[in-house]
Amino acid sequence: MEKTLPHYKKLHLALRQGILSGAIAKGSLLPSENELSARYNITRATVRQGLQELVREGFIEKRMGIGSVVVNDRKTLGLLTFKGFSEVLESTPLSSTTQNLKMGTTAVWPSPFFYEPTASEKEAGCFFLERLRSVEGHPVMLEFTYIPQKGVPNFFENMENGSLFATLQQEYKIEILKVLQDVRAIHAPEAILKRLELIDNTPVLHINRKYLTNTSDFHIYSSLYCNTTKYSISNFFN
Repeated sequence: MEKTLPHYKKLHLALRQGILSGAIAKGSLLPSENELSARYNITRATVRQGLQELVREGFIEKRMGIGSVVVNDRKTLGLLTFKGFSEVLESTPLSSTTQNLKMGTTAVWPSPFFYEPTASEKEAGCFFLERLRSVEGHPVMLEFTYIPQKGVPNFFENMENGSLFATLQQEYKIEILKVLQDVRAIHAPEAILKRLELIDNTPVLHINRKYLTNTSDFHIYSSLYCNTTKYSISNFFN
């Protein structure tokens, strides 16, 4: 059974959608706590909780003697490019971390799979990685990546302290040439939401990718779940 959102979260999401759509313009003043309390039939304490979520995400500022002002100064992460996460973030002032949750090998690729591996890739089996990416301590991406088990000996040992793309290029001379990707907003499973520290029913940006390389019949496959509550995702950094 689908859980009902708490009242503060309904307010938070309604105001956030208004800001993102432009219906509530940057620089404008939100209605007072009393007005929001009456409009949504909730207590002022609940209103304050919802507004605090918008403050935390960078959508509004509380200004003494004025009220809640829309600023919408969320940062944009250029994660829709085919650059790796580490490469995108190293050119920014933001701190980032990667937590390796699972690493292993399997002779059988997952089924169903979001892109069709080639016959030789299926035969070889794959390495798989599950990683949680965070920016400024805020989880922004849960990544599931699959790499064919051919031509990359001692793969995990070599990438232990490095990025995936850098390891492929430096250790195995495999370079990313192009990426195919499918992007959509979804209601993610509870396990995904928990990893991204999101409450039930929060939309998640889901990106499936197939990376084409300079090596014949060798592709990298990634399924990414992105938390966009604090940072929007684009093909450039802002």
